[in-house]
Amino acid sequence: MKAILLAGGQGSRLRPLTLNTPKPIVPIFDRPFLRYQIELLKQVPEIDEIVLSLNYQPKRIEEVFGDGSSLGVQIRYVVEPQPLGTGGAIKFAAGSKPSGPVVVFNGDVLTSVDLQAVLALHRERNARATIVLTPVTNPSAYGLVETDTEANIKAFLEKPSADQITCDTINAGIYVIEGETLDRIPDDTNYSIERGYFPSLIERHETFVAYTYRGYWIDIGTREKYQQVHTDIMTGTFVASPFDKAPGTAVISPDVRIEPGVVIEGPCFIDAGTVIKEGAHVGPLSVIGANCHIGEGARISGSILWPHTWVDRHATLGPLVAGRHCQFGRNVDVGGSALLGDNSVVTDFSRL
Repeated sequence: MKAILLAGGQGSRLRPLTLNTPKPIVPIFDRPFLRYQIELLKQVPEIDEIVLSLNYQPKRIEEVFGDGSSLGVQIRYVVEPQPLGTGGAIKFAAGSKPSGPVVVFNGDVLTSVDLQAVLALHRERNARATIVLTPVTNPSAYGLVETDTEANIKAFLEKPSADQITCDTINAGIYVIEGETLDRIPDDTNYSIERGYFPSLIERHETFVAYTYRGYWIDIGTREKYQQVHTDIMTGTFVASPFDKAPGTAVISPDVRIEPGVVIEGPCFIDAGTVIKEGAHVGPLSVIGANCHIGEGARISGSILWPHTWVDRHATLGPLVAGRHCQFGRNVDVGGSALLGDNSVVTDFSRL
C-alpha cells in the first residue's frame, strides 16, 4: 500500500523561516516536522512505500530523509513538473493505475489519529474514499464538511454564514482513496481534490464516508501554530518525542555545558553542543537548538532558537522564533512577536 505525503508547499505563512528551510523539515525540537508524520504512517504495517510529493526545494528534503532506511521505511520522491494542485499532485505521486487504497496526508498536519481505524472504516463501508474530519470551535472561519447520521459525506460548505452552519467539522487533510478512482483526475493538470474529485463522488452517489476524529490535530503553517506545537509536546497535550517519557520537565542533552548560577525552568528543551553561561535564565517553554550560545545573565523566556544562534550577555528574549545562525547582541530586548530568519543580527542594546 502506498502513502502519499503532500509536502510541496512553500510555507509562505512561516517566512522568513522557510526561505532556506522548506516547511516539511522545519525543526520541531531536534527533528524535522515530517518525521512525526512518517512515524504515524509506520503504525500501518501494510504501507510499504511512502511517496513524498514535492515542489519547493525538493533536494533539501531528500537530503534529510534519504531513502528512508534510517527510519525503517521506504521513501520515494516525486517532484511536480509544474503546480498540479492537490488532486493533480496525488495522481502524479500515485503513479500509473494504483490498485487498492492509497493513504494521503497533507504535509503540514500534526495529529495522533488512529490510521488503522480509518482504514478499517474505509474497508467496512467498501468506500471509494474516506476523509478524516476534525471539529473546530469557530465553524464560520472554515470550509465545513457535512455528513448524515451514517457518516456519509453530504456536502462541502465554503466558509458558511451563521445561518448556514449545520456542523462543526472540517477537512483534516487525511484521506484514504481507492486507486482506480484517480482515473477521473486529468493528467498534468492543476486540479483540486477538494473542488473536483470529492464533489464528483457525491454527484455520482458513490460511497464517500467520514471518520470524525476529536483528538489532537493542528496545522503548523503559522508562527502561532508552530509555537503551539512545541508547547503542546512539552506539556504532554500531544504525546511525542522528546517529551513522551517526561512531559513537563526540562529535557537537556548531556552534551550541554551549563555554568554555575544558571536557572533552568521546565518544561524546556536544550539541544547538544549548547553553552549556557553563568547567571543566565532559561524560562518555561523555551526551545534552544544545537550549538547555541547563551551569554552571561541572558534571559530566555519561551523563545524558540534554531541551531547555531548566539545570544550575548544580558540579552532578554521573549517568546520569539529565530532561525539558524542568528545573533542577538549585548543587552538587547526582543519581544514575543518577532519572527527572524536565518542569519538575522540584532545589534547591541536594540529594542524590538
